[in-house]
Amino acid sequence: MEQTNFPITNWHEDDKPREKLMLKGKSVLSDAELIAILIGSGSRNESAVQLSQKILSSVDNNLNALGKLTIKQLMEFKGIGEAKAISILAAMELGRRRRAEDAVELVKITSSKIAFTIMQPIIGELPHEEFWVLFLNNSNKVIAKTQLSKGGITGTVVDVRLVFKMGLEMGATGLILCHNHPSGTLIASDADKQITKKIKSAGESLDIKLMDHLIVTETNYFSFADKGIL
Repeated sequence: MEQTNFPITNWHEDDKPREKLMLKGKSVLSDAELIAILIGSGSRNESAVQLSQKILSSVDNNLNALGKLTIKQLMEFKGIGEAKAISILAAMELGRRRRAEDAVELVKITSSKIAFTIMQPIIGELPHEEFWVLFLNNSNKVIAKTQLSKGGITGTVVDVRLVFKMGLEMGATGLILCHNHPSGTLIASDADKQITKKIKSAGESLDIKLMDHLIVTETNYFSFADKGIL
């Protein structure tokens, strides 16, 4: 019988770094494998990984030294054209800028007011309704804020499955729902209460706790948690 299932060991050398990253994560790849992903393909006689190893070897496997090479110097390697050289240097520059920046201090949510101060500039003055989610880690620090919908808040507009798909992908352990009332009223509608209950229930089965639901206006907010109706 003809074999149709090809294990990774039988794949083309240039495909392995991409698949390895997808299957095992970025941290397990060598420097050469990461560079191979950038350049995509090698020359006729060597794979992208082999070419990347040759380039790294020329700078004693030092990424700082690699970042100092010019486009012309990189193009001296057979298989590296102008576009690939530019891709390598762009990646090196991004890495340099990342090191130069201070690590972002995540905001910790210790009260509904802090959540309000985060979301008011984003949705507090909009002429239309938007629904957002703050995703939190196990220290109650905000790891992401994501818009889910525009328009009225109903179960059909807010995709509960999408909320928790994103939460699981981020490793979130808590979330805060936020939406605005352009009218300025701070009264929770039946639809607001229904979607809150639905998301809270779904989160309990996935160990992602609904911490609060805020209704935000230009100057004030309503907190489900503070009001004891969560």
